[in-house]
Amino acid sequence: MDSISKFGKAIAEYLSRDIPYKLSPDDVFITSGCTQAIDVSLAMLAYPGANILLPRPGFPIYELCATFRFLEFRYFDLLPEKGWEVDLDSVEALADQNTVAIVIINPGNPCGNVYSYQHLKKIAETANKLKIVVIADEVYGHLAFGANPFVPMGVFGSIVPVLTLGSISKRWIVPGWRLGWFVTSDPSGMFKKPKIVERIKKYFDILGGPATFIQAAVPHIIEHTDEIFFKKTLSILKQTSDLCCELIKDIPCITCPHKPEGSMAVMVKLNLSYLEDISDDIDFCFRLAKEESVIVLPGTAVGLKNWLRITFAADPSSLKEALGRIKSFYQQHAKLTQTN
Repeated sequence: MDSISKFGKAIAEYLSRDIPYKLSPDDVFITSGCTQAIDVSLAMLAYPGANILLPRPGFPIYELCATFRFLEFRYFDLLPEKGWEVDLDSVEALADQNTVAIVIINPGNPCGNVYSYQHLKKIAETANKLKIVVIADEVYGHLAFGANPFVPMGVFGSIVPVLTLGSISKRWIVPGWRLGWFVTSDPSGMFKKPKIVERIKKYFDILGGPATFIQAAVPHIIEHTDEIFFKKTLSILKQTSDLCCELIKDIPCITCPHKPEGSMAVMVKLNLSYLEDISDDIDFCFRLAKEESVIVLPGTAVGLKNWLRITFAADPSSLKEALGRIKSFYQQHAKLTQTN
């Protein structure tokens, strides 16, 4: 068995552990990281006049890939007051006969949310009602450390066809390896129609994949990684996310509406009324980088103006130092009436 066949078998068995049906190696396509899996999924679904539903806030690569594929994108809101759940009413209002798919990122990037089984089922039922595919971006799969366990969207593959995207970069902490997957989680067989299968296979024939020696290592990595490694990763992320949220409480100009329960980042609201000479989130981030050498992502980059994305995937001492510098930046730019 060659490395690609072994890879497909290993990923199929790995993903099948958490869903009520068995995936086969034929359902698995290897990609150069999850970014290529995103591009492939949009390329497969695009046709003239088609549109796709994207979360706001979300991952900017979807918009970029959709633009290159001449695929219209429409944003549905995630609701911070409800743990960044999908606004399903807005999804139904946005969709029309040319809508091909909805993107669900779980665990959430950039919000740090983890969806419940019940909410994911509602999403699947809504997609089924609208007759669209779910693109399940699960690159942060299993990085859940809050009240909700990670539930793969593929669990609901009998309700709606699911394209599952993932990689080894986050859970195994090897981002430089650029090894991901594009999986048809579809027990009802929509993606098994001969023409669709042929189209997917031919498209992958022209794509460059990861180095074969990395592909060959995957089965061993998946089978032999000790559970203690994953538990240690989750423990560290839980510790640093808690620390991040506590330190944010001491910075009046930013607030965290929902404590992260997964992934590696959190969205915080920027309150400009506390600041004397900052115009918006982009201005805040540029000046913070220049004055304090701390880099956070402006919310505008992920679809939410005057919000900030802060990563907590750092050692506690670095996190304390960074949040301390953000507090110092606030104090330097605070309105006089807010400094007491």
